[in-house]
Amino acid sequence: MKAAASLQKRLVVGLTLGITLLWLVATIVTGRVVQRELDETFDSSLQETAQRLLPLAILEIFNREDAIAPQRIAPLNMQQEHFSYRVRDAGGKILLQSRLAAPEIFNTRTKEGFTTTATHRLYSASALRATIFIDIAEPLEYRREAAKDATIALLQPLLLLIPISLCGIWLLVRLSLRSVLSYRDAIEKRGVGDLSPIETGQLPAEINPLADAVNHLMERLRCALEAERSFAANSAHELRTPLASTLAQIQRLRREAPEGPLQARIAQIEASLRDLSRLSEKLMQLAKAEGGGLLSETPQDLAVLLEFIVQDLRGTAPTAIKLTLPATGSVLSTIDPDAFAILLRNLIENALKHGAPGAAIEVSLSGAALLAVVNAGPAVPAPVLARLTGRFMRGDSQADGSGLGLAIATTIASGVGARLTLASPATGKNDGFEARVQFMLA
Repeated sequence: MKAAASLQKRLVVGLTLGITLLWLVATIVTGRVVQRELDETFDSSLQETAQRLLPLAILEIFNREDAIAPQRIAPLNMQQEHFSYRVRDAGGKILLQSRLAAPEIFNTRTKEGFTTTATHRLYSASALRATIFIDIAEPLEYRREAAKDATIALLQPLLLLIPISLCGIWLLVRLSLRSVLSYRDAIEKRGVGDLSPIETGQLPAEINPLADAVNHLMERLRCALEAERSFAANSAHELRTPLASTLAQIQRLRREAPEGPLQARIAQIEASLRDLSRLSEKLMQLAKAEGGGLLSETPQDLAVLLEFIVQDLRGTAPTAIKLTLPATGSVLSTIDPDAFAILLRNLIENALKHGAPGAAIEVSLSGAALLAVVNAGPAVPAPVLARLTGRFMRGDSQADGSGLGLAIATTIASGVGARLTLASPATGKNDGFEARVQFMLA
């Protein structure tokens, strides 16, 4: 599935591209305006130059010895000549011209004013009653170069504007979306069992209705789950007394009944009642695991709790339970002691039921709050292992059980921010089953 695009990224990139595009459009429009203004300025300069040169040229022509022969005037700057000009009479005879004045540049027409060719901009003026004319030409290349320089000057700030705009827009969007990001973080930090309303804070007006809808939905979900948990817990609790009374009556009937088929039937009924009693106990544990209250207000020493619970289970366990505690001493976590006891008992009971008969159960706790319960036995296939944490899910073992033990342990682990992982074969072994719970240190 394609990952959702970040709103912050889309705003930053979109606004930066928008500013860049607007700057480019403004540069193009400004370039056109600058080109027109430059043309007017160059035309004015060309006209003024012609008007200044024409009287000087007339004096030069009449003062020289040979007034008929054409003469070339060398420019002061031999490297570059911006203007080319020629002075001619009414018949088109050239009387005076600049050094680089080429015949193909000038128009032979006697029309005064501006003329544009493919390569030059020309201006013609006359004097002495239209008997002497001056044609002055300026290469269009200079105008294009000036317009190009002006456009580049407008575009150069863009190189600095893009990164500055990117940083500025990112900072502005980041600050504007700070409340939205805080709201997102608050949702991400929620445990699976925490359905309390989320503080909306200073959310934007566009997001507030969404936050209210989420809180309303969570409230409805919380009420539905509480009703379900309450029903399961109350049902299991109400069943305990009649089940215990019925089991006592069955046991008494079994002692009074004569030997024979009746005894076998009574034994089957007694076993079914015991299974039902264990199921009601598991349902009560599951209701507690899903009902919250899994965290303690003060840190608890898991090493002390673990030693106490294992010692209590050793009295009824059919096989040995080996306990390994951390050498560092205390391991503090915020899990509720009752929740920790329920989780541990379910993991050890699962190991006792499904482990190899007679093989010891290994229970260990590390200084990093990693709890591990390992039992011997055949390796569990990966497809079966993946579904064992579901409710009423069982493996291929023929042992008695309701299929709720690992589901309860998983629910408690999720509720306290821990992580339950299953492995088969066990770590460092070729077979067996291992359940690891990584708690958060206080």
